[in-house]
Amino acid sequence: MGLDGARSHDERTTATPRTPMPHPRPPARVPFDLAAWASAPRPEADPGVFRQDHRQLDPERAEAAKVPTWPLLLRAGLNAVVGWLAFVYGTQLALRVIVLTVWVDHPSSTAVTVVGLSVNALVLAVVIKVFGRMGRWPEVWRRYALPLLSRTVTEEVPDTEEEQSEAARQRDPWAVLRQGGAGVAAGRLDGEAVGDVDYVRIRRAWESAQADPVFLPAFVEQVSLRGAAAFAHPSEARELPGRTERHDLLLGQVRLGTAQDVPKNPLTHRSAGFALDPVVLGTSLLAVGPAGTGKTARLARPVAEALCLQALAGTACAVVIGAADADLGPDAWYDVVIAPGDPASRYGLDLYGAAQDPDEAAARLAEALLPDELTARAETARTALQQMVGPFHAAFGRYPGVRELRALLAGEPESLEALVKGLRAAERLGSFERDLEHREHQRGRADDPGALLADRLALLDRPAFEGAFATDGTGRPPFAMRVLDHPLRVRVKLPERSHPEAARMLSRLLVGQFVQAAGSRGDRSLFAGLVVDDASAALDAGIVRGLQRLRGANAGVVLLLRTLVDLPEALRAPLFGAVGCRAAFPGIAPWDGKLFSEAWGTHLVRETAVTLAPDTSGGIVRRAGRLGRKALSGTTAQTESVTTREVERLRWSPSDLAHALPAGHAVVSLTAVSGEQVPPLLVDLRG
Repeated sequence: MGLDGARSHDERTTATPRTPMPHPRPPARVPFDLAAWASAPRPEADPGVFRQDHRQLDPERAEAAKVPTWPLLLRAGLNAVVGWLAFVYGTQLALRVIVLTVWVDHPSSTAVTVVGLSVNALVLAVVIKVFGRMGRWPEVWRRYALPLLSRTVTEEVPDTEEEQSEAARQRDPWAVLRQGGAGVAAGRLDGEAVGDVDYVRIRRAWESAQADPVFLPAFVEQVSLRGAAAFAHPSEARELPGRTERHDLLLGQVRLGTAQDVPKNPLTHRSAGFALDPVVLGTSLLAVGPAGTGKTARLARPVAEALCLQALAGTACAVVIGAADADLGPDAWYDVVIAPGDPASRYGLDLYGAAQDPDEAAARLAEALLPDELTARAETARTALQQMVGPFHAAFGRYPGVRELRALLAGEPESLEALVKGLRAAERLGSFERDLEHREHQRGRADDPGALLADRLALLDRPAFEGAFATDGTGRPPFAMRVLDHPLRVRVKLPERSHPEAARMLSRLLVGQFVQAAGSRGDRSLFAGLVVDDASAALDAGIVRGLQRLRGANAGVVLLLRTLVDLPEALRAPLFGAVGCRAAFPGIAPWDGKLFSEAWGTHLVRETAVTLAPDTSGGIVRRAGRLGRKALSGTTAQTESVTTREVERLRWSPSDLAHALPAGHAVVSLTAVSGEQVPPLLVDLRG
């Protein structure tokens, strides 16, 4: 957030509160141990692994750990006995060979001792190497000997002064401040309860101050004055009420579940915590599954919670779109809550996204207004809307409201006369006269796109939406998507029950504005995250193309779908190619599973085939014995042939995805912004 983190919302967006709305931090049920949390190990790991306190898995040790106790101990004991015999007789054999080949007459006692010890050491090393590996002695040592020794030894050797000081420095969360000359600020923070949000926010401000030493006194002054509340989010909130998930804000990770210990999962992920962070969300995520399978509760809500926490820490901005009754967190999580259709809503929506170019704003609005079945008329609709929006903006210095735009597209004489009069007063009539004439020629024709757009705008020109989309300052403060370079938390509640078609249009408009605004930001230091609870109406060809550009813009979207059938067929394959992360939830249709299966491809597996054939070997005696056995038991003697080969198989077949996924689980594949990929993982999302 930097040193300007305490600025008010009025300097950041037109839709933010005029006065701060502090959300008091609820008392923690368990005291937060900042030192332990900040110094917890976070080893490097593959994308998708929750790195806090993660233990790297050694593949050999994992395989050895699967061996039961008694077979392991029996094998170790047998190898120890054989190894001892090999050591005894091996040393004798080696010494005899030396005496017969290279030994000199009358050797000195020292030479005898040196040669004897050397031979014993060499043979012992070979025995330990060979029989220790076959008997898995290291696994026995790790599994049984070490725990026994740890319980036996009760007196620990005290650490040296250097080790004690190093340990203290590692557990001091403010050591970097003391070393950098901000000891006074560190002392103030030592005496306060600092949460993980506070810690990450202050550390981010410290990094900004380190970039320019001029800001160091300002940093110390702010922390000395406000303590843990220094550089707080403009809302003054320092925590989310009702926070439930496990987060590691130092890495921006939210833990969603556990990758299962199954052969289909890579060894590096088995039994490890599964997490999402901006590194993988930056490639965008598509989740498909029927209602009730946990997409919202176990994916959308935790990601929304993580983005809101990161916004409070000054590292992200969050936009969350869903139905009014979707469980995407309480309103207290968000700075701006937009509920078109709800008279109690405090904020409205800028239909043009505060775009600087009228033609660009009109084009995005036209694409959002048209339903899927009329996309073939998108080009003429864009032109018609641009021919009205551009002149209106030139005449009045603002964009037209819904009712004004509807009247212009319908060709109402009073509205057109007022527009011409405004252009003449602004001395811009000559620039737009041809546009107005072209619209006049189109009016009344059967294929006039203006009439179609006016009918679609009528869905937004309803009494329930009064003041929600005003552009003249008479309605509610409008939220504009151009504020994605500030740590805002925005929730849009769509009226899917009362106005379903209007909700579809607004969903498509908002997603399009986000993709457009996130890709054109000048300051990309904050991760811009968008969560869409039901994206079936929010996608078109332009948005799908724009998703790929978000990877380089430090932004990403999470799209939830009930089924891919809700999308036009021409969009399904391009959408799979545009997103880097894909999640399949239980109960998806086989035709949906086919796209996932094709996207995840195949891999080599070792396949063992067993072939049984009648046994015809041997002479008369063996054949007679087999005939007698068949007469007595009724079974035919058979030979068994085992063939092992490597074959290509689908990682997950459509049938497995449709019928074999347990409840509460999902299969998720990830791609990091750097291009690193993680094959599909079976993840338990229930804990």
